[in-house]
Amino acid sequence: MNNFEEYCTKFVQSVGNKEGSVSPIVTNSAAFAYGDSLTGEGIFDGSIKKPLYSRMGNPTTARLENILAEMDNGVGAVATSSGMGATTLATMSLLESGDEIISIGGLFGGTYAYFDETLTRFGIKTHFYDVDEFEKIQNAINKKTKIIFLESVGNPNMRLPDIKKIASIANEAGVILMIDNTITPLSIKPIELGADIVVYSTTKIISGNASALGGCAVFRAINDGEDKLKSPRYAFLNNFIKKMGKMALVANAKKRALRDFGMSANAHASYQTLLGLETLPLRMQRVIKSVEIITKELDKNGFNINHPCLDNHPHHKRYKDDFSNGCGTLFTIDMGSKEEAFKLLNNTKLAFITANIGDSRTLALHMASTIYNDFNKQQREFLGITDGLIRVSIGLENPQDIIDDFIQARG
Repeated sequence: MNNFEEYCTKFVQSVGNKEGSVSPIVTNSAAFAYGDSLTGEGIFDGSIKKPLYSRMGNPTTARLENILAEMDNGVGAVATSSGMGATTLATMSLLESGDEIISIGGLFGGTYAYFDETLTRFGIKTHFYDVDEFEKIQNAINKKTKIIFLESVGNPNMRLPDIKKIASIANEAGVILMIDNTITPLSIKPIELGADIVVYSTTKIISGNASALGGCAVFRAINDGEDKLKSPRYAFLNNFIKKMGKMALVANAKKRALRDFGMSANAHASYQTLLGLETLPLRMQRVIKSVEIITKELDKNGFNINHPCLDNHPHHKRYKDDFSNGCGTLFTIDMGSKEEAFKLLNNTKLAFITANIGDSRTLALHMASTIYNDFNKQQREFLGITDGLIRVSIGLENPQDIIDDFIQARG
């Protein structure tokens, strides 16, 4: 049974209740009463597992966290207010001034800006490399390196990382590997491939209909015996490991980031995300199939398409070998100029012009004039942003309708 079929059963069974309200309960309360002082003390020291305060967790959100952790074979998860909230929680719970990050491959513009601009202001340096620069990546690791970060699929450069090889480099060096799996939930299982932390913007295909802003970080268990996180590099985790054992990364994230930065998930958004999860396997299957049909047909019709299912893509073999369950909803079209890109977008009848991805509807956006409009020439070149680049996120529409629409929009 493949992932999609397996989770068609798992998600609907996990989200629904078999007694009382079938649909998940939305707990719309910011605060929780403890009943007595001894219980309050136990809740705060972690010996009693009851809600403390919604900034630190909510029963509706906890249900979402449990399901997402199980999806990725993690020991636990922390849901957040957005995808950038998840990335911030996961990184800031591990970093301090003077630390370094190695970032690999194409990056969503918000993540690149966070690493290159925001973290720099706090004395944290990021080194950027292409997905295949293995020797440079290995040589860049030093005693200050705390995180190796990559996206499962480059957004929007569509380059595919060799996740197993990069995981091997990270594990050999004793460094945490963090993977943004927003585009490929179910398609890729990062923890099984060697990742320590997985982050998502659940706003995208997990929710699937542009109604719920959210994110989530999923953490692996700390091993009972030897574990790279017990090394001096991560000495600040020692107390968490002694107290929380395998749950140490989750506890660390809640105390060092969620408590102090407050990127907490909203209960109603968590509820909407749970509803999205119920149909995620079906939507992923359809979209992955549609993307291959559409990109191959548009390529035949003379469009400059970038997607690894095409024979001319540099990572086509990696796509066939390592991404047999697809690589998400995205592909790009390079129209050669901003003017031609605007013409295509303005003429399309189906695509929604928006910065979102992973929606039930097909979405499209000119990259250089929007998300990357304040990036310099060197940054754009590294990230694969050309003057005529359009990012497309395929939805649930009939593939032939999308093909016909783009052909007529080109004129």
